[in-house]
Amino acid sequence: MLAGHFYGPDLQFRLGIGMALGYTLSRAALGFAGSVNRAYNTGSTRLMQALMGLFFLSALLTTGVMVAAGPTALDLWINPINGGLLLGGLLFGFGMTFSSCCASGVLTDLVTGPPRALVTLVFFSAGVFLGFPVQQKASLVTQSWLTTPTGAALDKGGVFLPDLFAWDGTGGYLGALLLTGALCLSVVWLSRQYQGRRERLGRLGYVPSERRQDELRQQRRREQAGAELRGGWLTEAGYQRLFVRPWTMAEGATVLAVLFFLLMAVTGSGWGASTPYGLWFGQALMALGVSPERLGEWTGLGAKPFLIPFFQHPITVQNIGITLGVVLFLLMSDRLRQVVRSALHLTPKEAGLYALGGLCMGVGTRLANGCNVGALFTPIANFSLSGWIFLVVMVIGGVAGNRFLRRMTP
Repeated sequence: MLAGHFYGPDLQFRLGIGMALGYTLSRAALGFAGSVNRAYNTGSTRLMQALMGLFFLSALLTTGVMVAAGPTALDLWINPINGGLLLGGLLFGFGMTFSSCCASGVLTDLVTGPPRALVTLVFFSAGVFLGFPVQQKASLVTQSWLTTPTGAALDKGGVFLPDLFAWDGTGGYLGALLLTGALCLSVVWLSRQYQGRRERLGRLGYVPSERRQDELRQQRRREQAGAELRGGWLTEAGYQRLFVRPWTMAEGATVLAVLFFLLMAVTGSGWGASTPYGLWFGQALMALGVSPERLGEWTGLGAKPFLIPFFQHPITVQNIGITLGVVLFLLMSDRLRQVVRSALHLTPKEAGLYALGGLCMGVGTRLANGCNVGALFTPIANFSLSGWIFLVVMVIGGVAGNRFLRRMTP
């Protein structure tokens, strides 16, 4: 019955992409929030380094789409650079500490940690809804301190990196790609320096998923030697290799980059997740008797977004797909019952922290015009300077949140 609501090629594609995203995030143990939380709590920066690879490869793959279509023909996420970006990034980084997830992560956690994810999602949605009027009307969010010609042509403001290299003979794309690569390598170098320092101080911990990936990498090397491949793929061992064995973060990042390329090529737009949360909250208010016209007037969005049927909103369908993709992986690896049972507990103090985290993240997305995929990943892949600024302030907010959390939970 549910499948009947996903009509139209765009919705079907969004559902499929969402499922592939959720499957990949789960199988490779990838998550944007962990880039800061893992580094602070264990000293491991391997996830941050993998994300840099993801960002560069995504930018490389989608450069062709931008060259072929032209930047103004696409829905590029060239976000404005302003006080909202700084404050929103800080709030988002601070909030994701408490819930150990972000806008896309909460969708995967609906399966792997339902109580935490549900509390986070409710308050995340409330935060997005409360932030709509500021996003629509406040100059703090709408005006950009720096703007290049493409940013102005897209009516968003902001800096499109190829505009800075218009003289390079490739429309600026080669210069933008080289700069993006240099920035990614700089973050990787800083990450390794930090991890090395933690190791020298004897304060380097480990992440269970990373240790498991290391063990599987060694096992794979033994298999490639020939001893364990003789049974072929149509065996229990073959099934494990195809559908169960976790992917490395590098493998997951590669798959995500390809999926992002397909999303850009087919829809002309990048990966976003958080805006529908505020619409869901508004539709919940409508169920309690609030009129869509009143919601539209208060938020500045108009009534139309709140009147879109739930299963006809493209990003909502994609978000649902992410959760279904996690379910698919856990079912195929026979881990669904084990994972869900291990997470069915929640204390009042934990609920309060998750609520605070969700609210901070929700409001932060409206100030920064996106979440970790909408203000960080997609803008960087679209050559927007705003994505790099968001990364810096998000990390600062994440460190502040982790310090606050450590004091709250000694």
